[in-house]
Amino acid sequence: MKPFIIFMLMLAPYAMTQAQHKETIHLWPGAVPGETGARHPAVATPDTSNSVVRLTDVTDPVLEVYPANPAHAKNIGVIVCPGGSYSILAINLEGYEIAKWLNQLGYTAFVLQYRVPKKEAGALQDAQRAMRIVRSRAKEWKLDPEKIGMMGFSAGGSLTARTSTQYNVKTYTPVDKADSLSARPAFGMLIYPAYLDKGEGRKLTPELTIDKQTPPMFLFATADDYFGNSALVMAGALRDAGVAVELHFYAKGGHGYGLRPGNSAAEVWPSLAAKWMEHLNIR
Repeated sequence: MKPFIIFMLMLAPYAMTQAQHKETIHLWPGAVPGETGARHPAVATPDTSNSVVRLTDVTDPVLEVYPANPAHAKNIGVIVCPGGSYSILAINLEGYEIAKWLNQLGYTAFVLQYRVPKKEAGALQDAQRAMRIVRSRAKEWKLDPEKIGMMGFSAGGSLTARTSTQYNVKTYTPVDKADSLSARPAFGMLIYPAYLDKGEGRKLTPELTIDKQTPPMFLFATADDYFGNSALVMAGALRDAGVAVELHFYAKGGHGYGLRPGNSAAEVWPSLAAKWMEHLNIR
């Protein structure tokens, strides 16, 4: 089989999922803060190993909207942050597939294409702006603006944690009325998060300032994950601050499994997360 045909077949799950989203929201109507180059769609890398579509060179951050079926929709929205070491976005594995799962549970999902590669400051700007936009337009999707949470995987878990702890930090000049709203997520879900233990002695990353106003969080990780300590450190800091936190730490599973079958961790965390969301007391 010719290489081009193989590549297109690998992209098929991405295209099918992509077609199901209802709207694409460009976060920045004018200039993207800190960007000097021309805007263009994100670039899919040639690497589609493990059936993962990897996007990079994000210069025009967007939210892709996946509304829940009105027949069983809840009034809760979740912004999904894919991982990829702040270099790429594993957009189908930790974005579109997660959105479909959330839809099945009755949650409206918003897949965030934040800036990469290596634009951590820009990514935080994108996450804050995304939270404010969704909150400002919540009624369009029949959502409670006070019930918009965030969920992230690996580096996306880092971004979720950063947004949840730095929502009061002014990272960009306000663009419109949406920026008068809070960027604080109502809750955070960190699935095999990374980069949360960059403090001295592998303690909490200094930029993550946790207090009683930090939103409640769900964390899942495994002992054989190189980044596993991140979840332990974060959960301990949340507990010490009196924040509602639930941590699940399994023996095996590794990293970067999403919710695909065949991995023991991937087959466990979705049901635990779904139960946590169902009984979440959003404040």
